[in-house]
Amino acid sequence: MARPPMTIMVTGASTGIGLALARALLRDTPHRLVLTARAESIARFADAGIAEGERVALVPLDVTRQADRKAAVAAAEARFDAIDVLVNNAGVAYRSVLEHVTEDDFLDQMDVNYVGPVELTRLVLPGMRARRRGRIINLSSVGGMMAMPTMAIYSASKFALEGATEALYYEVRPWGIHVSLIQPGFVHSESFEHTRLTAASERSNADDGEAYHAHYEHMSPFIARLMRRAFATPESIARRIVRTIHRRRPPLRVPVTLDAWIFGYLRRFMPRSLYHWLLYHSLPGVERWGDRKALPGPYPDPSPPAISVEKVPGR
Repeated sequence: MARPPMTIMVTGASTGIGLALARALLRDTPHRLVLTARAESIARFADAGIAEGERVALVPLDVTRQADRKAAVAAAEARFDAIDVLVNNAGVAYRSVLEHVTEDDFLDQMDVNYVGPVELTRLVLPGMRARRRGRIINLSSVGGMMAMPTMAIYSASKFALEGATEALYYEVRPWGIHVSLIQPGFVHSESFEHTRLTAASERSNADDGEAYHAHYEHMSPFIARLMRRAFATPESIARRIVRTIHRRRPPLRVPVTLDAWIFGYLRRFMPRSLYHWLLYHSLPGVERWGDRKALPGPYPDPSPPAISVEKVPGR
């Protein structure tokens, strides 16, 4: 039985998992697509062979801007009458220990990964409730299941998204609205190259006499190796998202990589003290952390100015 066409809005659709999802939906489904990206990234769609058409609307959207969010939803509804599925995919990641994060860094991370998706969701829910159907799909991460050193505020943003999404799952179920979290782990892609350092973490990364230098020295190449060796790809994750969209009763959490399944089971069944001991002693070069001859006390306040962070799609 053929599936009736739906209107699917995807944020951060010009690169990475978002672009792979756009291609999969165009190739394998009859659905109408509202593909969004920041205004300066819209040209990437042409480079990827995607153009405006009967089934496709390309809409500029910076998810951190309220005016952009309202305009994008209004444009989608004006073009296709309604949004049946919202896929909150756009994201950004900072690499920094907590001591090296300024308030501006933290707020930017939360704006992209948490506030933006929640606000877009709030905009589409009234229409979904009126039609008594709809789907919200939020891209989380293994970083929303567990936290890694040097990725504190990234995990904070994904933990927040997971909590809000779980509450929403119960709140809107009476109206036939399904809510799911897609949980990728390490993905074979170059997305780790888009991870940004704060001003302080950049200095610490470059200074081998600084207290946290060993954290960055070992964690950055460790994550890069895991990404390069991963079996999962943006395309394989996109296929799982398409299947989730089409499931009659999709689950709240959908682990889509092997490591996401493994960490999920470890957290569920392993005693918490053993779990944290195992993860700590598995950290690369951890025996060298803290042995630098750095001055005691807090790291000097790096602001102003903090590094300007480009908001890019990805986990």
